[in-house]
Amino acid sequence: MQTHQYEAIIVGGGGAGLMAALYASRSVKTAVISKLYPTRSHTGAAQGGIGAALGNLEEDRPEWHAFDTVKGGDYLSDQDAALTLAEEAVSAVIELEHLGLPFDRTPDGRISQRRFGGHTSNFGDKPVRRACHAADRTGHMILQTLYQQCIKNEVTFFDEFQVVDLIRSGDAVVGVIAVNIDDGELHIFHSKAVLFATGGWGRVWEITSNAHSLTGDGNAITYRRGVPMQDMEFFQFHPTGIYKMGILITEGVRGEGGVLINDKGERFMEKYAPHIKDLASRDVVSRAIYLEIEAGRGINGQRYVYLDVTPETVNRYLAEAGEDRRITREYIETKLPDILDFCRTYLGVDPVTEPMPVQPTAHYGMGGIPTDLHGRVVVDAQRTPLPGLYAAGECACVSVHGANRLGTNSLTDLIVFGRRAGKHMAEYCQGADFVALPENPAGEIQEELERLRKADGTRKPYQIREEMRQVMMKHVSVFRTAEGMQEAVETIRRLKDEYANNLHIDDRGKRFNTDLFEAWELGCLLDIAEVTAVSALAREESRGAHSRDDFPKRNDEKWMVHTLAYRAADGGVELNHKKPVDMSLAEKDEKFKPKERVY
Repeated sequence: MQTHQYEAIIVGGGGAGLMAALYASRSVKTAVISKLYPTRSHTGAAQGGIGAALGNLEEDRPEWHAFDTVKGGDYLSDQDAALTLAEEAVSAVIELEHLGLPFDRTPDGRISQRRFGGHTSNFGDKPVRRACHAADRTGHMILQTLYQQCIKNEVTFFDEFQVVDLIRSGDAVVGVIAVNIDDGELHIFHSKAVLFATGGWGRVWEITSNAHSLTGDGNAITYRRGVPMQDMEFFQFHPTGIYKMGILITEGVRGEGGVLINDKGERFMEKYAPHIKDLASRDVVSRAIYLEIEAGRGINGQRYVYLDVTPETVNRYLAEAGEDRRITREYIETKLPDILDFCRTYLGVDPVTEPMPVQPTAHYGMGGIPTDLHGRVVVDAQRTPLPGLYAAGECACVSVHGANRLGTNSLTDLIVFGRRAGKHMAEYCQGADFVALPENPAGEIQEELERLRKADGTRKPYQIREEMRQVMMKHVSVFRTAEGMQEAVETIRRLKDEYANNLHIDDRGKRFNTDLFEAWELGCLLDIAEVTAVSALAREESRGAHSRDDFPKRNDEKWMVHTLAYRAADGGVELNHKKPVDMSLAEKDEKFKPKERVY
């Protein structure tokens, strides 16, 4: 079994992982391990923009960005994290520009910015242009730019290596175990520090914007090794996924003036968010679409509504609002080229002449591996760090997003906190020694992979996976009840038992055994689904993306706390609700104190 030694190991080649690797590699020997070729990572699917209060088109300030982040997160965001994100976003975006990222430009050559849901000026006064963008492929450009810089900086890449376990020796983190997907051989990666940047877990749900690779690997691995998962009940459903497919239609469409229309031809967001309308936060818009559909106002009685960005419609509403700008077909073609291509390819719909059918789609996890502002993984309500273990990006929870993430803040999160984690990781490695590996560190995971490879029951992985996704979509999605979530918990536990005792794998080989890896990923999804459903069942309130019919009000007196979910000795889930939300901004400014969200 081959052993590699690097001071810093980054697991995941998306935006957060590459940003951390770029900074760590400037002073310590660094490797990135990715189950994909890095430029295929899901950061590349992010479309509309990265939020930063540059103020290039109108006045903007980081404290306004922080306010929108806290308010959008329904006041569960840690306010020190929100301020850090907003303040450091400005320098992070300028750094990306200097690294070569081709942002769209204003006529005088500055980075162009567009509106996005929930982003306002002057503490909620009116929408503001804050989203810096490269057409509608901003994430793709970030990924390419950072990958080029990492290559230039001589970061070592292990592409198509599936990390399957974390190596701990006492309280020390000493590396990871990975499988070379090409030949099926196990590799040991010995390190001083490990950072997980493995992305989300949207494949838990039936309708999702997430790629097939987003199976919560890093979260499940750390959870199994004693790290709690934080705030897993909060999973965002983006309001505008392509009907039935879940492929994302960026919020940038609405930022450019697109409107949501029901079967009666009504712009229905005027009812739900009269001040900011279609640019309300994502949880508000998703619930509005769901309620319109449940009231029988889906298009032709179906479970979707229209997103209309045709120049005729947009210009009519711009004129009614008293705005002096107008859009043209050429403008839409320039600003939203990928969205137009998606719709023409997958739907046979041309968005410049006809509306797009959309429905809410599982999109983003606000929870994850708990960290501090430096990306250090913390293991309890007292925020005690686990030395040598870091996390950044969607798999992590510094709790900047609280109960609901604002659009553009995902890219801002991975750049700001990926950079902070990379810096701290390098400092840690420079002051640390290699800790000896435990005896036979790969023994446990080797045994599990062999069990999966030889599994000869009656249930195929895809059958278990589809049943899990359906029950999660039915009972743990936009609206939730205790009865439905209890059914989801019981179903997932039955599926976990089938996974352990009645699984069937067809491919017994080692080379590119996708059957085996999909089975292993299914185990991760089942663990994450159970944590999500159990955490959601326990939180008896509605807040952000967690909306309960049986507890429709937010309860700040009891639930202004984070959820920590630990793996119990019997394999179940143990919850802790003793970790307080950071309220440091509210202590200085009344505007940041919890109040009813009005858009």
